Amino acid sequence: MGVARQYCGALGKRANCQVVVSAEYVAEEPESPRPLHWPVSGRLYLPEEWANDRERRGISHVPGGVIFRSKPSVALSLVDLSREWGVPFEMVVADSGYGKYPSFLGGLEERELSYVCGVESTFGVRLPEEVVAAKEAGAPPYGGRGQPPKERPAPLHTAEEVIGSVPEEAWQTVSLREGTKGSLSKRMVALRAHRARGSDRHSTDHERVLTAAEGWLIAERPLPGSPTPSAHKNDAKEEELKYYYGSLGAEEPLEHLASLAKSRWAIEQFYEDSKGECGLSDYQGRRWDGLHRHLALSMLAYSFLMLHSSVTRGAGGSNSSGGEPFFPLGQAHDAS
Repeated sequence: MGVARQYCGALGKRANCQVVVSAEYVAEEPESPRPLHWPVSGRLYLPEEWANDRERRGISHVPGGVIFRSKPSVALSLVDLSREWGVPFEMVVADSGYGKYPSFLGGLEERELSYVCGVESTFGVRLPEEVVAAKEAGAPPYGGRGQPPKERPAPLHTAEEVIGSVPEEAWQTVSLREGTKGSLSKRMVALRAHRARGSDRHSTDHERVLTAAEGWLIAERPLPGSPTPSAHKNDAKEEELKYYYGSLGAEEPLEHLASLAKSRWAIEQFYEDSKGECGLSDYQGRRWDGLHRHLALSMLAYSFLMLHSSVTRGAGGSNSSGGEPFFPLGQAHDAS
């Protein structure tokens, strides 16, 4: 059920697989070596060809109210569901599989939720000083013919262009957390920027133009001398750079931004451990209700083990670091 040719994270390529969109609750600051976290909810992503196929829906017992929704839309529905349940989170963290969609980031902003999401190198931004300059310049002079010109937006840049112009001395070494092989550190930089889209050929009120509130454009790369994942030297620079965008205020230190940007490892740990210890990957049925019951039981088992582990190590389930709880979103991919 729900199997289609789509990107499979477990394989790193497109394959016939199922995709489950899920949400994890992190109760402690991500700088903690072992932050307390547990799954909140999850839902199978139903590809459009499945959602529109009445016969397959009937065989799989897909409820009539389940319609096709994109993965970002499913993720936002999990955010809404968690709010309905009273889950007290204040931050959403997601990878570029969600951050690349303006509708997802816009949905978080409409819900007045802070976020730090991975984005692609082509992610569009406008620089605050250029936004102010464009506003002060106003509309171009009227030539006396046709409609008077309207105010134009500031130039649109990509994340890659902006980060590429940052001087080397602006990059800082940031220790993210203690890993199994010692401290995990990266070279990172962050600068203020506006999430944006649309060419300056259009006016600021054009439907294609967006200049959102000011946030943080964040970039990460390995420490000098670290091995790169690429076997091709020409591709190494592109592959070692990662980009994030966050809606947090200007007072946030780089260390906190960096730890939030890298905090999705908690949900990756959930998938890895629950498949090995809680039977998450053992379901072989073909029904919508059966899969979600199995998912719920696996999540419950994982939550029990996490709570038991936190008590035995003395955490007691408390937010010992005093930070704000947050909410990573992720996907499970099972090839078939």
